[in-house]
Amino acid sequence: MDLVKSKQRVADHGEVFTPPHLVEAMLDLVGDEADRVEARFLEPACGSGNFLVPVLQRKLATVQARYGRSDFETRHQGLLALMSVYGIELLADNVVECRENLLHEFAHLIGITADDVLFAAAANVLGVNIVHGDALSMTMQGTSPRPITFAEWAYLGKGKYHRRDFRFDSMTMVSSFGEDSLFADMGKHEIFTPSHDHGSLSVAEIAESGGHDE
Repeated sequence: MDLVKSKQRVADHGEVFTPPHLVEAMLDLVGDEADRVEARFLEPACGSGNFLVPVLQRKLATVQARYGRSDFETRHQGLLALMSVYGIELLADNVVECRENLLHEFAHLIGITADDVLFAAAANVLGVNIVHGDALSMTMQGTSPRPITFAEWAYLGKGKYHRRDFRFDSMTMVSSFGEDSLFADMGKHEIFTPSHDHGSLSVAEIAESGGHDE
């Protein structure tokens, strides 16, 4: 893959992509976490997905190893694996490319086509999880910047998921409060209070949600 799209982008945004062999070596350092289906990964400058795609590949390999004999579980655990990868990216074309790369990889490894309801659900999940925003200011990009919000997805079993939304700036407050801090309880309370609770959702309901960050 090309590590630089243009010299101008390097000058303007410092955009340089990490070589694949370094990505794999870095993922090896986190051991089994990169393979765990529900382990959440956030890349705050995700580019076109050169970190997130290998993470998804590892997760889906775990799905196939554990649930490959059941098409139902492979599909639903596979979607959970996709739900566990998150990214923030400043440049709009990279956001589009990252979502497309992850969706293509998901569809290929799960074995679905664009007319499958699971494909539509996956696209909507990526529309929420891969954010067009600025990780430093913790705001979305656009005409009216607003705080970045991430969806927390959980699999309830029997084809149902639970989605709760949390503000990114509130989640990062955890680093401000030590366990012995007078504000520790307050910090945890704010962090674990969702800005919106979508309740229980089926794959079809996620596919119809039109979820998108913009």
